[in-house]
Amino acid sequence: MNILKGRFKIIDRYIIGKYLGTFIYTLTVFVIIIVIFDLSEKLDDFLRSKLSAWQVLTLYYAGSIPFYVNMLSPLINFIAVIFFTAKMADQTEIVPILSGGVSFNRFLQPYFISAFIIFSANLGSNLYILPYTNKLKNSFENTYVKRNDPTSKTNIHMKLDKNTYIYIDNFDNKTKSGYRFMLDNFDGDVLTKKLIAEQIKWDSVKRSWKLINYSVRTVHGLKESMFKSIDKPKDTILDMRPDDFSAYDNIYEILTNKELSDKIRKEKIRGTGIWNDLLFEQYKRWLQPLSAFVLTLIGVALSSRKVRGGVGLPLGIGIILSFLYIVMNQFAKMFSLKGGIPPLLAVLIPTLFFGLLGLYLLKKAPK
Repeated sequence: MNILKGRFKIIDRYIIGKYLGTFIYTLTVFVIIIVIFDLSEKLDDFLRSKLSAWQVLTLYYAGSIPFYVNMLSPLINFIAVIFFTAKMADQTEIVPILSGGVSFNRFLQPYFISAFIIFSANLGSNLYILPYTNKLKNSFENTYVKRNDPTSKTNIHMKLDKNTYIYIDNFDNKTKSGYRFMLDNFDGDVLTKKLIAEQIKWDSVKRSWKLINYSVRTVHGLKESMFKSIDKPKDTILDMRPDDFSAYDNIYEILTNKELSDKIRKEKIRGTGIWNDLLFEQYKRWLQPLSAFVLTLIGVALSSRKVRGGVGLPLGIGIILSFLYIVMNQFAKMFSLKGGIPPLLAVLIPTLFFGLLGLYLLKKAPK
């Protein structure tokens, strides 16, 4: 028994090495292919903007490559497990291990050690790396690639706190200026103050808002007072930032975890309609890395049996299932943002579905 344990420690290292080696190699190849296609698609934009190769590398690909790695990781993880496990089965390496008295659960241990390493890397990337690299990528795309995207947002209604509501007819993201701004302050159901400004502008130095051509109407019971200022702007602090009115859909990807949590707390009060989007982004960062365990389980259970056709059949099935996983993730996101499914459930649906599939395949796997 001690000899068997010693030999299986060698097999552990062998499986972990094969798993991680195949994963890193395949991921590198896929990322290089994507970068080549992406470069050919955006080359005209780079040339038109007269960007140097160094600028493209440091301003764009330094941010986009981590994004591609994160996006491809579940797919490559699945393919890597199926590929080298099916190859082991085809070369009759698995049968002697199981015939030697090793349980299938024990055989799975090095796979889950490897899956834990990938899970930890993905989780750390989601929480601490991607918000910063996505900021590089999105800033570059919004400046040099998405030239036809809207830069302004119209008809903005927002609740700043339980007593304060604002309205902006039009907000320009380039100049950080809003036009036809109104602020209503209530005491219960009673209006106590109404502020109207022709323009509101963000001062990035003072980190405050500047009111231009404004008037303030104050209500004290049956008495009212009015103040107008046409020539002298007024600085004021409001619980809102220009990013709250961003016209770009990719703004949530660049928020750090603290910024995301703060924005979720504020949006719960404001009710601007993006609360679900923010919750989905937060849950996705924490929970989607769990796919490393689920897809590893399915991959091993699916490819550990020796079949006619060698590696090709399980690899083909694995590719189909991995794309199905990606499609389910996209549908879950769409139904969460547009269909009313709770964000937590939407993030968990693909993992739960494939987790149950993995347990079913595990029962059918050779023991």
